[in-house]
Amino acid sequence: MQYMTTAEIREAYLSYFEGKGCKRMPSSSLIPDDPSLLLTSAGMVQFKPYFLQQKHLDDAYIGTTTSQKCVRTNDIDLIGTDGRHLSFFEMLGNFSFGRYFKKEMCAWALDFSVNVLGLPKDKLYMTVFEDDDETWEIWRNLGVEESHLSRLGEDDNFWRAGPTGPCGPCSEIYYDQGPEVGCGRPDCHPGCDCDRFLEYWNCVFTQYDGQEDGSLKPLPHKNIDTGMGLERIAAIMQGVTSNFDTDILRGLVGVGESLSGKTYESGTEQDDAALRVIADHSRSATFMIADGILPSNEGRGYVLRRLLRRAIMKGQLLGIEGPFMHHYVDKIVEVMGDEYPEIVENRELILGVVGNEEERFGATLRQGRVYLEQALAGMKEGDVLSGDVAFTLHDTYGFPLEVTQEICADEGIAVDTDEFARCMEQQKERARAATQDDAEAAWSTYDGTMSGILEEVGATVFEGYDKNECAATVVALLKDGARVDALAAGEEGAIVLDRTPFYAEMGGQIGDTGTIEGEGFRARVTDTKSPEKGLTVHYVTVEEGSVTVGVAAHAAIEVLRRERIRRNHSATHILHWALRTVLGDHVKQAGSYVAPDRLRFDFAHFEAVTRAQLDEVERIANEKIMEAHPVATYETSLEEAREQGVTALFGEKYGDVVRVVDMDGFSRELCGGTHVRNTAEIGLVKIESEQSVGSNLRRIEAVTSFDALAYLNAEEAELRTLAAALGVRPLEAAGRAISDAEKLKQMESEAKRAKEAAAAGDFKKIAAEAVTTSAAGYPVVIARVDNVSASALRNAWDVVRSQCGDACACVLAGRNADKPLLLAAGTDAAVAAGFNAGAIIKAIAPAIQGGGGGKPTMAQAGGKNAAGIDDALAKAREILL
Repeated sequence: MQYMTTAEIREAYLSYFEGKGCKRMPSSSLIPDDPSLLLTSAGMVQFKPYFLQQKHLDDAYIGTTTSQKCVRTNDIDLIGTDGRHLSFFEMLGNFSFGRYFKKEMCAWALDFSVNVLGLPKDKLYMTVFEDDDETWEIWRNLGVEESHLSRLGEDDNFWRAGPTGPCGPCSEIYYDQGPEVGCGRPDCHPGCDCDRFLEYWNCVFTQYDGQEDGSLKPLPHKNIDTGMGLERIAAIMQGVTSNFDTDILRGLVGVGESLSGKTYESGTEQDDAALRVIADHSRSATFMIADGILPSNEGRGYVLRRLLRRAIMKGQLLGIEGPFMHHYVDKIVEVMGDEYPEIVENRELILGVVGNEEERFGATLRQGRVYLEQALAGMKEGDVLSGDVAFTLHDTYGFPLEVTQEICADEGIAVDTDEFARCMEQQKERARAATQDDAEAAWSTYDGTMSGILEEVGATVFEGYDKNECAATVVALLKDGARVDALAAGEEGAIVLDRTPFYAEMGGQIGDTGTIEGEGFRARVTDTKSPEKGLTVHYVTVEEGSVTVGVAAHAAIEVLRRERIRRNHSATHILHWALRTVLGDHVKQAGSYVAPDRLRFDFAHFEAVTRAQLDEVERIANEKIMEAHPVATYETSLEEAREQGVTALFGEKYGDVVRVVDMDGFSRELCGGTHVRNTAEIGLVKIESEQSVGSNLRRIEAVTSFDALAYLNAEEAELRTLAAALGVRPLEAAGRAISDAEKLKQMESEAKRAKEAAAAGDFKKIAAEAVTTSAAGYPVVIARVDNVSASALRNAWDVVRSQCGDACACVLAGRNADKPLLLAAGTDAAVAAGFNAGAIIKAIAPAIQGGGGGKPTMAQAGGKNAAGIDDALAKAREILL
């Protein structure tokens, strides 16, 4: 067995199955097309339509083969505790959709393992489902000794998507790592919980359709779905027993060693676990961001944020000071960028996001320490901190349990780990309920109506790039989501044509509207969508006659509406270029909305855009518009587009052939939308607003052409109205308004000072009337002072104190804008003599239906019942005099 790098194993696998007739396919995005899945967690996810026979491979291929990037976080708290669990991993796979089956798969798996990888055959063990005699015999005929074969039950060797649906037996291939790695029991065998027999390849034979009564009905097409963990086979080929000792992950562990000064496997297990966690989580975060996921508090964004924060916390435990995640990103780009160019293209964005998250998390950690300190307040040595508190620190603030335990241990306080474990399990149950697990969910829900139409009638031919109208044939009709033969006048439904000029909502551009008419009918198209890639569906209201399947039709879009949409769509491309020019290459489009009357453009950026930057973006965008650059479109391969430096939109998924929109070289983006022929057609772009819409995410809203002119005219009208009111010319209005505002502010300040001076005189009179308590012998002022603020009441106390000496107190009340206010205050000497402002306020505040508090020297209260002010003062006299 020869040492092979991870990259060499990946290429060997893909080349082998490519040589057998499988089409090599790129890894799909970590954002799956399937809404039932949160993240892509298995190689078969992108091939679901093929397994269901809703899409078909070219006849030149017998199947597909991929190296799929995957993220799974079901066992996130186990990552780092051993050498097996990972959140990010690569799954090597080959898939057949009815064109080869068990015999070929088993033969190729054995051939690849022994003759390509060079694994000793006597080290290989296979398991089969207990009733699968066919696969048992196939392995025997391939020369596998019976002592190396074993049968396992349904839990281990039978794959199901759910109670019903596609299912079938599995055959797993194990590598014997030797008795020194295992549990030592003489009956140790594949399937044992120890690490001696390492499963590295699972072959699923999807040949049945599970029925509700538990019976298995043979599928018309038998499928192959295999998965080989790249990190696991790399560990075998590199002679190590841990994924973290393989070339890529060991290199990332090395980054942590350099930053922390720790040496892996030479210190504490806690340090080793921390090094493993950061190595793993940094890969997940890098690839998730590159595929369009940004940190947030829900969904995929929450998963990303949790991974990042867990890695950052582990770095702090290792003693790494300051931001450090960028070192990991650079290493990942270096060692994996050749296979996954998206992490190279998005490097600046990834660095910006992780750096911003490190900064934000620093503040969160400080808040967590405050939360923990509050929880510990009043506790003493020997007490036990609630496990619920520890879980909140873990889940909300990112504190690992061991960190909370360490901080508590310094105070001699234990942590209720049993309750913490219950909280963790409850969270996992909620997660399992919210999203189904791994690839199984990809089979669970599927509405086949639209896919069935696509399979039956084929893809819709789109002629809308060059035509506003065209002749067509009605090939399908729907009403309330079900297929029908006809739609009558007054009914709402959907029409599918064989060809269309209507653009279906996609890439942020909304769908076209218009008419579809033919002999004896007319339908108004209210929206156009593409529920299945390649299928255009026109949502209509039939205005006249009746439309039936098979009838000839004439389809025409609403031209002026489309023209406005085209201008706005092209403007988003120019704004994208301008933002990258002004703010930096890390800026990536993260979403858009292109309508006839406006456009919305979301982009990844890490701080607010200044007014000066926004003005510059608008200036250079309009400069390009007015330079009248021609706009061209062409199709090319995705690989060629990448080599040309064409911008791929953040988080977007592309096929092998892509369409490029080229604005005379200064802006080149992959885009399937409709655009102007020359930038001058846009006329003008005017930015209306810029704001934050999430962590690391900003939004611009803008208008173009006649809508931009209308916006500017409206602003000018407002300016003229203001200028007329101020009695100046429009261009002088701002200066006059600022000058008048400053004068008004000065006048208000002077009026306030005069009012406070007058009040101070009143306060002196009040102080002169101070009453001396009979008990303590110091003067106390109890008075009502209306039309003053809470701060003015405090000023009144200052006046009273200056007039009455070192030992005095007051209870003041007033009404300010119908709101009652109370203040009690006393000098230190008065407090020493028994005065307590907090107790006084607590006693009298109910009279005004209020509450408040403070220290013995000063306390305040507000309330709802101003009519109770006099009662409150009477209560104060009762207590103090």
